[in-house]
Amino acid sequence: MRAFVLSLFLLALPVAAQEAGPEGPTGEIAATTDPSSDAAIEDRLRRIVGQLDGLDGVGVSVREGIVTFTGEVVDTAQVDRLDAIAVRVEGVVAVENEVAADTDVSQRIDPVFQRTRARFDQAVAYLPLLVIAAVVGGLVAAIGWAFARWEAPWRRLAPNAFIADIYRLALRLLFLVLGIVLALDILGAVAVLGTVLGAAGIVGLALGFAVRDTVENFIASVMLSLRQPFRPGDFVEVEGDQGTVVRLTSRATILLDRDGNHLRIPNSTVFKGRILNFTRNAERRFGFTLGIDPNDDVAEARRIGTEVLRGLDWTLATPPPQAWIRDVGASTVDVDFYAWLDQREADFMVARSESIRLVMAALTRADIGLPEPTYRLNLLGGALPVIDLPDAENRPETFVMGEGEPDPAPLPIKPEPVTPNRTVAEMAEAERGREQDLLSHRAPQE
Repeated sequence: MRAFVLSLFLLALPVAAQEAGPEGPTGEIAATTDPSSDAAIEDRLRRIVGQLDGLDGVGVSVREGIVTFTGEVVDTAQVDRLDAIAVRVEGVVAVENEVAADTDVSQRIDPVFQRTRARFDQAVAYLPLLVIAAVVGGLVAAIGWAFARWEAPWRRLAPNAFIADIYRLALRLLFLVLGIVLALDILGAVAVLGTVLGAAGIVGLALGFAVRDTVENFIASVMLSLRQPFRPGDFVEVEGDQGTVVRLTSRATILLDRDGNHLRIPNSTVFKGRILNFTRNAERRFGFTLGIDPNDDVAEARRIGTEVLRGLDWTLATPPPQAWIRDVGASTVDVDFYAWLDQREADFMVARSESIRLVMAALTRADIGLPEPTYRLNLLGGALPVIDLPDAENRPETFVMGEGEPDPAPLPIKPEPVTPNRTVAEMAEAERGREQDLLSHRAPQE
């Protein structure tokens, strides 16, 4: 019977050890009891608990090596702390923790007021040092702002005003960070800077993904302001959109199309896209195609067309006008006519239109046909159907051929004026003065 009871007691020991804490008491339990040992453990634990803050209301008793904690505490986290302390004392067999949370309002509020007052006293003590740190940091930042506002050196270093503004912004940020570092160094909190910069880096990365398109357009605007692929007032084509350049902003390129409408193209599209600048070279070639009657002399038609183009006021002598056969159609021979003009002296579209009209008139005078497309219709049976209509209105029963009216006298060929129309260009120039522009006539152009 005694052996059975002893076995049950030994099996119950691991359970008591687990209740004592994650690292319960280890070692063998003595077979005999020593009251002086219990008193020594109790005295030791009372002195330890008495030195810890927040454990004033905890009582300690030890019987047969079993430690019992009673009382109330404000912070419930201290309960686990008692278990961890008790298991480290030699001779402790088990721990019974009966400490409960104190629900007294005054006991919970008073420590908060005490901590708040202690922090306030600490802040007041740090106030002179904080003022000195703020003055030093602000002074360093103010020096950076003063250097950034000095425009003379930045105009020499930067190719345009936009890049100069970026240099100024970078200088301001550099001096601002330097001022913060000096202020934290005075306060003895330089380690905080690493945490702040790390958090700022994570936030900056997240914002970078969120505003990726905006950042891409901004970088493209920097590159475009450096490269200057077009000037204000240039007539360009960007990815199929044509218009007169009004301005280049930090996000988009503004064009004014032929209808007077504003066209905003993102700078990333402009930088990566195909740009066709019609104004960069004053000399520009125009061309058109006319269908000549295959029964007429095509070589004569080419000669007449080039002679007409060569005699126009707006065409250039060098390179000379040219004409050649492009293709042979079903009913015409397609001939291409080309000539060059100076865009500063003649409107391209008007000059091309007038050139087509004058060449067509000259070919008509020379009895060179410009036929419309003709088609051959084949009917089954080889004959056209005949419809016999009643003669209810005294119409002739047969067709009577009579003499046709004489051809009208040909009108004289007179070129129309082709002076460039400056309406859209003047509208674009008026629009440029309303907002800041990153384009400059003084900047180098690629």
